Amino acid sequence: MLYGIAAATTALLLATVLTALLRTAALRLGVVDRRWQHRKVPLFGGVAVVLATCLVAVVGDRTGVAPLGSGVGGLLVAGAVLAALGLFADVRRVKARALVAGTAVAAACVVPYAQTGVAGGFLAVCWIVLVTVGFRALDHADGLAGAVGVVTAFGAGACAAAEVMDGLAVLLSVLAAALTGFLMHNWPPARVGLGSCGSLFAGFVLASAAVETRAGYGLGSSAAVLFALTALIAAEVLLVALTRRSGSGTGHLAHRLRRLGLTPQGVIVVLGAGAFCGVLVGVLVHLGWLAESGALWVAAGALIVVLALLRAKPSAQARARLRVRNG
Repeated sequence: MLYGIAAATTALLLATVLTALLRTAALRLGVVDRRWQHRKVPLFGGVAVVLATCLVAVVGDRTGVAPLGSGVGGLLVAGAVLAALGLFADVRRVKARALVAGTAVAAACVVPYAQTGVAGGFLAVCWIVLVTVGFRALDHADGLAGAVGVVTAFGAGACAAAEVMDGLAVLLSVLAAALTGFLMHNWPPARVGLGSCGSLFAGFVLASAAVETRAGYGLGSSAAVLFALTALIAAEVLLVALTRRSGSGTGHLAHRLRRLGLTPQGVIVVLGAGAFCGVLVGVLVHLGWLAESGALWVAAGALIVVLALLRAKPSAQARARLRVRNG
């Protein structure tokens, strides 16, 4: 326990310092993203998260203080390789299908087929890809990916701790701490973003860790827990898909809420609270303190929110504020 606290503290401080240093490098190299109101945000924050998480986890493993185990070590390696692909995408703008393919290969390498079976393993790979790509989509808004990532990491870590998967629990706590350090620079107005490097790494580690904790459980109960843990990410993916299909404008949760008049900080609070509710249900179902049907309520709530945002129109006051902000 003491090592877990020390490791998390180290990861938080290391990520905070590295993010500040790498932000300058990203600006000099021109590795930036365009955000709301066409602001330019440097993208090397994800590199800081990856470095802080991997360095602290590897030191704990090599010193024998907190062994990760072969499965968790392989997960970390696969996540690091995927982060390298994401970094290349940040610098050279790789097509989305290449990132999806890379994520699928990485997921196929870490799924515990001995516990899931071939069919279950295939579904697990598909789910990991969906969550990873969906988490990457959250990085479009200041502070959102970091906040959701911290909440989800704590939930998945609680599930891992309940299964006495100490190495996995430590890795998730370190990731949560690293994301918190990054969030200090990413809180609106963001001075740095995760980029594909950090968002793919974080989303992949979170999804893969959740699959590992549910390996050996029934398919139905596992689906309920995994969905609840990542319900907000699923809502983001669904809203984007429906928006693109209907051609009804911007499709991200944060953008829709901004157009309804919420401030950037308000968006994080609302969506962070939504993510927390889903994660809490997922943890309670995993522990057996709540029936699996609890996940159905989470799914119903997510669907209602998505449909409501699709139909909602900005008020006259909100449109006026948007015109003022956009000049």
